[in-house]
Amino acid sequence: MQRRYITVDVFTDRAFGGNPLAVVLDAGGLSTEQMQAIATEFNYSETTFVLPPREPAHDAQVRIFTVNREIPFAGHPNVGTAFVLATMAEKPPARVLFEEAAGLVPVEIVTEQGRVVSTEFTAPQPLKRMSHVSTEQAAALLSLSASDVRTDRHPPQVVSVGLAFIAVELASRDALRRARPDTDAFAKTFPCDGSDAVYLYTCDVPAAERPCDLQARMFHPGASGLSEDPATGSATAACAALLADLDDIRDGELKLRIGQGVDMGRPSLLLTRVRKENGAIASIHVGGSSVKMMEGTLRLAGEG
Repeated sequence: MQRRYITVDVFTDRAFGGNPLAVVLDAGGLSTEQMQAIATEFNYSETTFVLPPREPAHDAQVRIFTVNREIPFAGHPNVGTAFVLATMAEKPPARVLFEEAAGLVPVEIVTEQGRVVSTEFTAPQPLKRMSHVSTEQAAALLSLSASDVRTDRHPPQVVSVGLAFIAVELASRDALRRARPDTDAFAKTFPCDGSDAVYLYTCDVPAAERPCDLQARMFHPGASGLSEDPATGSATAACAALLADLDDIRDGELKLRIGQGVDMGRPSLLLTRVRKENGAIASIHVGGSSVKMMEGTLRLAGEG
């Protein structure tokens, strides 16, 4: 059986930017082991598999795999998969609803003159603020000194809206640029509250990188050791929610433009919105553009 796939670059408006994603269509009948093997073969940070929904009111069941394991939720896979399905439709829908292990994930489709220009997901779970990590341990994870870690807004902390990360604020853009993941420190720190990755960001954005409000990076285990992700929607959503939770505003919408991937040559732009009502977070959203890159078919041994 021929199974279609499409690859896209997500959180970018140009080819070879953003975060690559493979979307495998016609995924019905594939076993978990086969999906994992296909994801490992693509060797992208994530690959999605589109299956018929369990409930007819929903649009698809989406399973998400890294090169190592299946995960319950991720950001750029939702943005990219919704973009692929919307562009394949005769008339792009205004919204799709995905069934995922972390829960239902709505994705809004933004069109201009009938063309899909961006997609935006809503986080499936409320913000969870979990364990703190010491300043020294956070610095060790990033091969930095403790003075490079900023703690006046929040300590290094595990946060999640469906997938957990340690969020670390750095004092300067220079520190963000110098950061490198340390294998020994990762082994000592993780797993931690279900997290195996660290999201680092700074508000010290030079004029040349504006209108971004933050610049960020993310380190995680890859196929062969620690690697960097060029655009991480789930971590961005959790960090934006954390910052909104810390903000004194009681009612309104807090927006951030977050750059990522710049230091690895794959610039990305993630647009966040966090709504607050009566001092509490009501919803968390992250969106951006995608660019179609490749399409083809694959056939597994033993299939007709």
